[in-house]
Amino acid sequence: MSSNKISAKIDLKDNAYEVIVSKGILNDCGHYISNLGIGNKCAIISDSNVAPLYASKVSESLANNNIKSELIVVDAGESSKSLESVEKICRKMIETGHDRHVFVIALGGGVIGDLAGLVASVFYRGVPFIQIPTTIVSQVDSAVGGKTGVNTPEGKNLIGSFYHPKIVITDTLTLSSLPEREFNEGFAEVIKHAAIRDKSMFEDIMSVEGYENLDELILRNVEIKARIVEQDEKELSGLRAHLNYGHTIGHAIETAGGYGKFLHGEAISLGLIGANKISSQKSNLSD
Repeated sequence: MSSNKISAKIDLKDNAYEVIVSKGILNDCGHYISNLGIGNKCAIISDSNVAPLYASKVSESLANNNIKSELIVVDAGESSKSLESVEKICRKMIETGHDRHVFVIALGGGVIGDLAGLVASVFYRGVPFIQIPTTIVSQVDSAVGGKTGVNTPEGKNLIGSFYHPKIVITDTLTLSSLPEREFNEGFAEVIKHAAIRDKSMFEDIMSVEGYENLDELILRNVEIKARIVEQDEKELSGLRAHLNYGHTIGHAIETAGGYGKFLHGEAISLGLIGANKISSQKSNLSD
């Protein structure tokens, strides 16, 4: 059992869940999932990059805790974040014999989390959902907060739901397999959180040299988002809109690029710059 785990609680009115961060926790994920008492059958949704690296480890841990799993793999990338993918996955689950007693595990980055979360929210009108994020973007941001969604030619995340996971299990060792470009782009969301809530985090970002010492930084980001989501779960008061800093322009850039030219964090970085420029022009803010 992982002995160095740290965690945060997301305390919502109708749903509370834990985010656990630890190196090597994938080996023990079955233990934490079994303790939830949500059943003994699951569908693991992953992509063609992540599944070969981590799916067998997750399946083995589940099996050791008497949970049967089926792996469903989609192509890596934003192109899989579509209604077509949702339908294919749901039909695959039906063909396999799954019913309302199954639960869904998202094993991957933000695309997989958003896609699998939407699948879980509509399959048999809603089945339990678990996040196992494997990228910086998903670990610090998208795996927490309950937003799910898919893209259309008209825009990003225009079809989706609010559907929270039962638990988020974050193994920072998965970051070691990220290409440099994907590792770096994840820090756009960290910069966003630093700008809206914790300016001291800018110094910590500058000192990051690899994935080895990221546990505390990831948890700080989770706690920033958690406190905002707890106060404005479904973006009704305007507070949660702070988390969209840089995303209006960023999402437009992703859409214009056909959901492939720019990684999410790259687009958000440009969106942050654009939002700052607009703020400067409209409010005479200093550089």
